[in-house]
Amino acid sequence: MNDFNEVQELDIQKLGQLRDYFASYRSLPSYRYMQDQLNMKSKDTISRFVSRLKLMGFLDMAPDNKLIPGKRFFERPLSNTTVQAGSFTAAYSEGGDYITIDEHLVKKPSITELIPVAGDSMRDLGILDGDTVIVEKRPLANIGDIVVAIIDDKFTIKTLGKEKDLFVLIPANPDFDIIRPREAFGIYGVVTGQFRSY
Repeated sequence: MNDFNEVQELDIQKLGQLRDYFASYRSLPSYRYMQDQLNMKSKDTISRFVSRLKLMGFLDMAPDNKLIPGKRFFERPLSNTTVQAGSFTAAYSEGGDYITIDEHLVKKPSITELIPVAGDSMRDLGILDGDTVIVEKRPLANIGDIVVAIIDDKFTIKTLGKEKDLFVLIPANPDFDIIRPREAFGIYGVVTGQFRSY
């Protein structure tokens, strides 16, 4: 266990356990609980482990001296290999980078909201019932943007279009009609991304 890479690998495994714990309970375990769950024999071993993770930016301390996630705690591996939806790709490649989901999907946190999608009027653009869209809240959009619009105090997600001098809201499903608002409607925000879980 003196080999540096072996020690590092063990830390990464135990960091994974801390991340799983946090995902379940939205907090980090006490040192005592950590000692039992991570199978570390002494408080000194736990203390050194926590110190290493703090140095690497995975853990931090709150002003009240409670252990909290650090800046890198929510990083996830980003493979440098793609997965093909057609022909095959090499199964595994060493390397890659680390990113947070926020870093990848959220460009402007102060104006970003996550909105669940209900219905399938945008299915041909791959936005399905049950998906969550990432929306930058702003009242202006460009033609061709996917927008969340407000009509009669109700949300709808469509592509912003124009017919003659009037804005229209275009679905991505032939079973739905183009919406041609008779009165003014509002743009709540522009869709910048989406995600779903299975």
